[in-house]
Amino acid sequence: MGQYDNVVAVILGGGAGSRLFPLTGERSKPAVPLAGNYRLIDVPVSNCINSEITQIFVLTQYNSASLNRHISRTYRFSSFSSGFVEVLAAEQTKDNPEWFQGTADAVRQMLPHLRDWRVDTLLILSGDHLYRMDYRKFLDRHFSTNADLTVSVVPCRPDEAPEFGLLKANEDGQIVEFKEKPKGDDLESMRVDTTSFGLTADEAAARPFLASMGIYVFNYNKLVELLKTDSSWVDFGREIIPAAIEKYTVQAHLFKDYWEDIGTIRAFYNANLELASHLPKFNFFDATAPIYTRSRYLPPSKLLGCDIDLSMVSEGCILNGVKVSKSIIGLRSRIDSGAQIEESIIMGSDIFETISEIRSNIDKSTPHIGIGENTIIRRSIVDKNVRIGRNVKLLNLNNIETYDAPDKSIYIRDGIIIVPKNAVIPDGTEI
Repeated sequence: MGQYDNVVAVILGGGAGSRLFPLTGERSKPAVPLAGNYRLIDVPVSNCINSEITQIFVLTQYNSASLNRHISRTYRFSSFSSGFVEVLAAEQTKDNPEWFQGTADAVRQMLPHLRDWRVDTLLILSGDHLYRMDYRKFLDRHFSTNADLTVSVVPCRPDEAPEFGLLKANEDGQIVEFKEKPKGDDLESMRVDTTSFGLTADEAAARPFLASMGIYVFNYNKLVELLKTDSSWVDFGREIIPAAIEKYTVQAHLFKDYWEDIGTIRAFYNANLELASHLPKFNFFDATAPIYTRSRYLPPSKLLGCDIDLSMVSEGCILNGVKVSKSIIGLRSRIDSGAQIEESIIMGSDIFETISEIRSNIDKSTPHIGIGENTIIRRSIVDKNVRIGRNVKLLNLNNIETYDAPDKSIYIRDGIIIVPKNAVIPDGTEI
């Protein structure tokens, strides 16, 4: 048996994903497309596989059909292996008639599914973070310190700190205090000397707080005890972690590499576009720890007379006389001549339309799936299977921060235009 055979990973898929709406209008948060080719769930699942952890549950309760489809098509382990990736959607039973009430309650409700797996260690992860971590180092820290719970933490700046759960640890790395999103004096009281975690004096001065990444390693039996202590405890940050600090040995594991919570529209937008920069902070080209996704067997993209700079173009695209800068172009995107795409995420399409289908659409004055001639799109997120006509201008020249179109075909969040999945934008539309 391998060292990590009795480790089971649980990826928390989150609630309704309201912070990522309308991208979560028809899909669960872990199923949101990422970097033109992947989905958010591919990041933690790939981290697990690269860390030799192959028993993985994904917990979700909203719009889980597309997530189920993606996972069943992507992660198939050998029949001679005990590995699996399985979606557990919230289910109502006699004992649990309610939906998941929070992160801890989601784990509480899935415990019956773990009884047959001889689990001694539970690795709890989030489904909406972008980072590459070898969880074996995280687990080794947990085992070597005989901890009951280990929390992965990142050093953070004072301006970031109020958005996180903050921890204080002693010189041995044992966590002695935890506060969820503190403000004012409570925030100041959580400053720590992060040089004891290996940061230089300058780094420690710039990042004097330890923020919880929202990922944990639990001794399974101790977690079961905590979850049984009080059924009203439904959240790890607010209730379970503070209770564990009082009762058990809780250690901190410092993570110093790139980590980004992409659970909001602005964070999601910025993290995606950063991937197309000269030296991205997160590198999808790292062959030593690849990010896996579904094999689609698509043809190479075809580019005719295009001007493309600081961008990523996925497989199966047809771009004809297009200017693209600082953008992500997703799978099967079809973009017509004269179109300009700037600082935007085009998620692409789930299907190729045939020539006859495109001609039929023209007869009905319906745009084809993709982007029509002479359309200009700037600072936008265009979801999958969208039909955008000719001479459309998505520019937000009035710098509107928040907007919902009456027909639900266009939204604006944080000043970023969002065209939701399957929307149709007629010729000549301007916003």
